[in-house]
Amino acid sequence: MKIQNRVIDEKGFERTLIRLAHEILERNKGADKLALVGIRTRGEFLAKRIGNKIREIENKEIQIGFIDITLYRDDLREKLNQPILKGTQIPFDVKDKDIILIDDVLFTGRTIRAALDELIDLGRPASIQLAVLVDRGHRELPIKADFVGKNIPTSPDEKIRVLMQEIDGEDGVVIVKEGKLL
Repeated sequence: MKIQNRVIDEKGFERTLIRLAHEILERNKGADKLALVGIRTRGEFLAKRIGNKIREIENKEIQIGFIDITLYRDDLREKLNQPILKGTQIPFDVKDKDIILIDDVLFTGRTIRAALDELIDLGRPASIQLAVLVDRGHRELPIKADFVGKNIPTSPDEKIRVLMQEIDGEDGVVIVKEGKLL
């Protein structure tokens, strides 16, 4: 993996999460009906962090869950010989909640489509809104994020890599060329 450009450093990462938390609260007029659902793996950690920011701002606990979209992928047979399941954990009823679906990078929209299918299978939320750390464009499906940390236009041969303390030992966002992404 060859890093071309670091587009968000650690301080910028923290500021972005704070801004996303404020935008989510403002649009939803507080946290009363909110629940966060992170798409595993990096969306899970982003949901936890944004949930902590919301708790600090509102002085209120917020429900957080995680979904594993592996079995909902439309390319499951093409990409994965033996899928690795990390499990869905949503310890609350999604019915009548305003769900904030959280992922690290919005690209083609296929991951989000799979996540929406899984969420709907769990119940009927009042609404589902999408928050992403990075929107890199190149959509294949008509999906748009409600909350975007940073828009980073990329060429098709570039990749966005979100680095997170919990996984990578640092926070940041980089553009990489070629090479295998984790």
